[in-house]
Parts: sequence; C-alpha cells; structure tokens
Amino acid sequence: MRAVLVDPESSGHLAISEAPDPVPLSNQALVQVKAVSLNLGEVRRARRSEPGTHLGWDLAGTVLEPAADGSGPPAGSRIVGLVRSGSWADRAAVETRQMAVLPDGVTFALAAALPVAGLTALYALEQGGQLLGRRVLVTGASGGVGLFGIQLARLSGATVVALIRREEHRNLILQAGADQVVVGDRATEAGAYGPYHCILDSVGGQVLADCMHLVAKGGVVVNFGVSAGEQATIDVGDFFRIGRARYYGLYLFTEFGRRSATDGLGVLADLIAAGRLHVTINAEGGLAELGMQAERLFNREIAGKAVIHVD
Repeated sequence: MRAVLVDPESSGHLAISEAPDPVPLSNQALVQVKAVSLNLGEVRRARRSEPGTHLGWDLAGTVLEPAADGSGPPAGSRIVGLVRSGSWADRAAVETRQMAVLPDGVTFALAAALPVAGLTALYALEQGGQLLGRRVLVTGASGGVGLFGIQLARLSGATVVALIRREEHRNLILQAGADQVVVGDRATEAGAYGPYHCILDSVGGQVLADCMHLVAKGGVVVNFGVSAGEQATIDVGDFFRIGRARYYGLYLFTEFGRRSATDGLGVLADLIAAGRLHVTINAEGGLAELGMQAERLFNREIAGKAVIHVD
C-alpha cells in the first residue's frame, strides 16, 4: 500500500512510499482510508523520528473488514477514527473503541478533521463542568483545537474570549463565535475580560504562566500543548491563593486509558450533521502532498485544519 513515511530529505521530513498492509488485531477493523488531517504534534514528531517511521493520527474512511471479535461497525460502514500511528496511508487498522459511524451528509474530509482536535477541545471543556453563563478563555485560538473549543464553549452557553498572535486571524475567530479577541504574545490583556472559569491553553510558556493568574476561584486551567516552545516560571503561591483552582494537563491518548473515543466522536459528528459545529479547512491536497502541507503547518502558515484526500 501507499504510505507517507519519515524522510529527513523531503519537505516536512515526509515522503510517500510503499509499505506493508496493516494486519488488524481482533479488536481492530481494517479501514480503507479516504481522508486524514494533520496536527502540529505529529508534524513536529516527524522531525525527530527515525527514517521510515509511519505517523498519522486522524482518519476517515470505510470499513473493509470488521473486527474479528464482533465489536464495532460492519463492513461498508463509513467511519471516523484515530490511531496512535499509521493513519497516513491507504489502509489502517483501527480499534473499534477509537471509531464512530458517520452520519449521512458528513463528508470524509470534514470527519477527518475531527478526532484529535475535536476530542481535545471536548475533553478540555469537560474539565470545566457546567459552563452556562461562565467565562472561557481559549489561547492559540486559530488552531484546530482552538476553533473547536470556541464553538463548543459557545454551544455550552459560555462567554468566550480568544487569544491569537496574528491580527489577520481576527475575523476567523469572530466567525467561530468568540465574544472578544485579544491579539498578542501574552495573555495578560485577556485579564480585562476575566477571571475565567475554564481556560484552554495550547501555547504553554509565558502564556500558561499568565493564565494561572486569570483563572477564577473554583476554575480550571487545562493545558494540552506547548506550541511556544519555551519555559516560564509560575508563582505557585499566587495560584493556590485563588482558591480551589485546578491545573489539568491533558494528553489525549492518556485519556483513552479510561474512556472510549466512540461517544465523543459521535457527538462531534452529529453536531456537524446538524450544522451546529463547523470545520475550518484552509489547506487540502493528495497523499503525495502531505509533506508539503506538513511543512506549511510547521511554519504556522495554516489556520484551522489541513486535510489530505487519500485517493
């Protein structure tokens, strides 16, 4: 089968090649991949992985062979799912607890953008509990997780403030439903609209340190990324004095140790089918162009999601 593997000499450190077909375990279905999407984490991983490594998390496609243990959907089902590695290919072996059947009308391209970004936003907001009438801050808001986070927070009845680095992304963020947009490399200016019951941070570094002072009593700071690539000092005493505030470090694949992705993926897909959740796809291409799109994502040239059609 065709697959995109790590190649340090190619654009994005990735190149299309031939690879063996996957051999599913008893709890895995063999899926014909129709579309995948890119995430900053895996794009960065390509630059530090051994040549020939097969990466890729998100996928959407059709079940070729159902799981041998009888779990999951039958052959021919249209699904969305994710794997720990190996989605960037014609075929993938996917655990049935890591997939959901797609509603009619949800395209493979839209579905492929959901798993990592959508579930991260969903699980992060769950840490905030009841959000109706409360304030939510989303940092790195022009990324895939940020755009889903804004929309899901608004659907939960929250007032949403978004932090972005580039003024050119303001309209995109407002269209996603943010009530206020703050542009800058620090989160301190967002303090004018706080404090916040729930903060979603994908930036880390100084932005995370700022956020620790903007959370409300009883609120939570959920950090799931370090895109800034820098360290910062946090005054733990000041954080404690806020009162019952929490810090939660979210790593998506650790979350799956205690839950199935099926329900969350189903919720997100149903919201898209109902027209209540929208996917911002700002880059598309074929499998041979995956490395080029990965390079663009690494260089922060893409807001929203990059989707690759596997045909």
